[in-house]
Amino acid sequence: MKTLASTLALAAALITAPACAQPAPESSRSSSAPAIARVKMVPPKNAPKLIVVISVDQFSADLLDKNRAYFTDGFARLLKGAVFPSGFQSHAATETCPGHSTILTGNRPTRTGIIANNWVDQAAPRTDKSVYCAEDESVPGSSSSKYTVSDKHLKVPTLGERMKAAEPRTRVVSVAGKDRAAVMMGGHKVDELWWWDGKAFVSYAGRAEPAVVTRANAATTALIARATPALEVPAWCTVRDKAIPIGGDKTVGTGHFERAAGDMRSFRASPAFDASIVALAAGLIQDMKLGTGPVTDIISVGASATDYVGHTYGTDGAEMCIQLANLDATLGAFFDVLDRTGVDYEVVLTADHGGNDLPEREVLQGMPEAQRADVALAPAVMGKSIGEKLGITIPLLFGDIPNGDVWLSTALTPEQRKAVMAETIARYKAMPQVAEVLTRDQIAATRIARTPVEKWSYAEKARASYDPTRSGDLLVFLKPRVTPIPNAAGGYVATHGSPYNYDRRVPILFWRKGMTGFEQPRGVETVDIAPTLAATIGLPVPGVDGKCLDLGAGKGAPCR
Repeated sequence: MKTLASTLALAAALITAPACAQPAPESSRSSSAPAIARVKMVPPKNAPKLIVVISVDQFSADLLDKNRAYFTDGFARLLKGAVFPSGFQSHAATETCPGHSTILTGNRPTRTGIIANNWVDQAAPRTDKSVYCAEDESVPGSSSSKYTVSDKHLKVPTLGERMKAAEPRTRVVSVAGKDRAAVMMGGHKVDELWWWDGKAFVSYAGRAEPAVVTRANAATTALIARATPALEVPAWCTVRDKAIPIGGDKTVGTGHFERAAGDMRSFRASPAFDASIVALAAGLIQDMKLGTGPVTDIISVGASATDYVGHTYGTDGAEMCIQLANLDATLGAFFDVLDRTGVDYEVVLTADHGGNDLPEREVLQGMPEAQRADVALAPAVMGKSIGEKLGITIPLLFGDIPNGDVWLSTALTPEQRKAVMAETIARYKAMPQVAEVLTRDQIAATRIARTPVEKWSYAEKARASYDPTRSGDLLVFLKPRVTPIPNAAGGYVATHGSPYNYDRRVPILFWRKGMTGFEQPRGVETVDIAPTLAATIGLPVPGVDGKCLDLGAGKGAPCR
């Protein structure tokens, strides 16, 4: 397949560079790292030497269902292992940060504390009261868009942290295209943690840059500096190569990732971005000789391009089809590198959330309910109108156009708060695009669901991502296929974040050499991944939300 001429050239430049053993650096540890109960790890004789966890950002189960017959490389290999096509990010807050916080902690956001990408803290010590999930908002001069990356908001340990606590010689590595993906999968104590900041792969201030990261940055910079011709459209993608008008003279659906020299924004929303991330992961595995030490190591890889492609172009055009074809080949090249190391490795691939296509294309496909949200749904707009009616001049409501949290001003008197709450609930419930409005008291009173994850109510989904110290005063859910982007002419055209299965349902794929393949269609959860991996190395993980999945005969997890 010729779709990867430039991207695989970059990957090859990194993963074939001379590898040299490097001592593990000092592990980073946040002062807010949660305590980990000391447990005894008793690895079985067939324990893998390296665990590889891949999250493909916005890779919904719908995307797998639609494209799996055409995969021939990396995805095809994984589909020969243990396939769970109905994995669920079970919570309502289907965003990047909450989703990544579930994958390697074994806990839902109600325990991880990561309720959204951003939340409102009106007591935050700065003018900007929006708090980013992976920042330290106490840093002077910071804002939710200009922040210092931190793990302080993650309330629970990751699998890598638990492995290191039980066996300090374990090496924990995390690489991603987004800081929040790297932090939420790596955790508080890591040996290497790197993310793309828009210009280069970076880490926490003061950390030494390994030679492989320097090589990766040089190669990626050189790639971005070159113009990229249009990528080949695989034969199975041509039926989706149709222009969809979305306002003014803007269309999507026929992009082939032709890129001007120096265009970093387009690079990020292209297959080349994932190739650079995966190549860096491969280089770290080689240079650090992961999986060759006396105990099991773990690396998490956050492939972020699919999310940027989905937001920029939607999920059902030529762009997404080309992206997944390229990612299939990139993963195949990655696994080939791992094979050549001779290390016994175990892979799991999943996603932080799914995604919904742009409403303009959905309408053409026979979904008349698909539409863009009314700007009147925005809390600032709603709050201003309510304030005019009640004679209150301060800002009343905070948050974004909701598929989730709305906060009431803490400056209100008890009487004002009661009046504003009643008026807000009544107005949102009267909006034709709103499906449900829940108060924090209703959510807090809801028991954690024990029924099949596919059948959870709005309140049960909301409860799974509710944190009493961070969640909003109200949760407002839009109706299915209502996209909370009022105008797509100048920016993103599609998104996620709803409590519906197109955003919640993601694949979970396990693979290891010698594993007996099978497919289990019942609903499982991403919180089941950590305890399942832990079982393969004999590590108890008490107190998590997830359960160990039976991976069958051969080299599956010995669930007990």
